[in-house]
Amino acid sequence: MQLKGIFLLLSIGAFTSYYVYQPIPDKIEERWKLMLTDCFFRSLSHLADFSELVGLKDYMGVMMFITFAERVVPVSDQRVHVTEELFDGVEVVVYQPKLQGGDTELRRAPLGAWYRLAPEHHFPVPYEDVYRVVKHFLQRVVLAQYTVDPGRIAVSGDSAGGNLAAAVSQQLQQDPEQQLQLKVQALLYPVLQALDLNTPSYQQNQNMPILPRTLMVRFWSEYFTSDKTFFRAMMTNTHNSPESAALLKFVNWSAFLPESYQGKYNYSAPVVALSAGGAGSDGPSRSIADPRASPLLVPDAALRSLPKAYVLTCEYDVLRDDGVMYAARLRRAGVEVTHEHYASGFHGALMFTVWPTDFLIGRTMTENFIKWLQHNL
Repeated sequence: MQLKGIFLLLSIGAFTSYYVYQPIPDKIEERWKLMLTDCFFRSLSHLADFSELVGLKDYMGVMMFITFAERVVPVSDQRVHVTEELFDGVEVVVYQPKLQGGDTELRRAPLGAWYRLAPEHHFPVPYEDVYRVVKHFLQRVVLAQYTVDPGRIAVSGDSAGGNLAAAVSQQLQQDPEQQLQLKVQALLYPVLQALDLNTPSYQQNQNMPILPRTLMVRFWSEYFTSDKTFFRAMMTNTHNSPESAALLKFVNWSAFLPESYQGKYNYSAPVVALSAGGAGSDGPSRSIADPRASPLLVPDAALRSLPKAYVLTCEYDVLRDDGVMYAARLRRAGVEVTHEHYASGFHGALMFTVWPTDFLIGRTMTENFIKWLQHNL
């Protein structure tokens, strides 16, 4: 009986070690901490797959648990007054520094767009913390927008929030009646195109923690449709219709990526299907050609009038090349660009700045971003 118990414990230990361990590149610091952090995300993803398989709840419904688990009701403290407001029907959190000493007035505010899957979901703890840091160092009012609405103001954003920031920056600059002029746009490891999901970074980092290729493609497909055929088409990069294929020139990574990012990969244009994933020209295949979903799909003329940009990318991130291509195209259009690339960075690092998932690289990213804002706002 004792031997059986020992064997059971050894088996559980071996299985746990096998499940937790991930082949993470040596260049990434705090590798074991990243493995343990990713273990939570993978477990939730597996649970979501199982739930959908047995008909309990769809995949994305289970994945939304992350936003509920990290839900924070912003509160005021000694230095900042926090309120939740409605600006023209858009839910925002306003972080307003309290005047100190000889201060007489507040300066203009940066506006942030941090993507959530639905407007009722509040900021996770790390992003709420990031906004407080921004407020503290800049001594400005910070408006944090978390409603998904491509027609609203945004200058900065993480991942899909970066997508929103780029899209809205373009829309504001193209509106002749718009009086508001954006001063900067900041995109933090942004997702900017859904036409080619086989860029070098998608291939190199397809099994990386936090955001593997399968999960990112799942997010894209679910954004457009619940049709699983379209997801399968996106996984094989055969989801383009003739309409979207005409825009592939804007995301041709062989033209916009420096050789150091192309590595061992050779460019091959995505296959064009007459009816990608069975969706047809009126379905999601048409939606992916919309610049509001893929801000990279605009001509250079639409980029020339954009404000100076800050683009953050991470080497070990499937979205790396989206950001690199955007920075390259902005430069070609004559826009001033600061591109900070983290050779040991991974997707989502910026949000991991509080215990128990506090990563040094996340704090470094935050500090460097703040410095850029201090000099450019």
